[in-house]
Amino acid sequence: MSQHLLPSAFAELEPFIDWSLGNEAERLEKRLTSSMEEIQAFYSAMLDRIEEALEYLNGFPLDELPEPEQRLLNMTLSLAEVWVAVELYKQPDHPFDLDMRRFVPGEANSVPPV
Repeated sequence: MSQHLLPSAFAELEPFIDWSLGNEAERLEKRLTSSMEEIQAFYSAMLDRIEEALEYLNGFPLDELPEPEQRLLNMTLSLAEVWVAVELYKQPDHPFDLDMRRFVPGEANSVPPV
């Protein structure tokens, strides 16, 4: 039996495994440093399978995902990051020279407990 990086039902998405990133800052950086051709290929592949992927992932406790399922979840989150480049901006970065790296994702900040 071969070892898959993703759940076997989603093995055809493995060419896009580099979009399986663990946090928002990494996903943004990947989008900003990718070509529109790379973004469009990932977007199209994931969009075709997103409903099935989310339905599949709903069968697992979020805090106990096996590694292949966690990678798939991370890819769905990357899809949420790139849709704006495909559907609105038509380019990886914001069209008005707004430096997206200036917006620090919440997970990058240390928030003291209340």
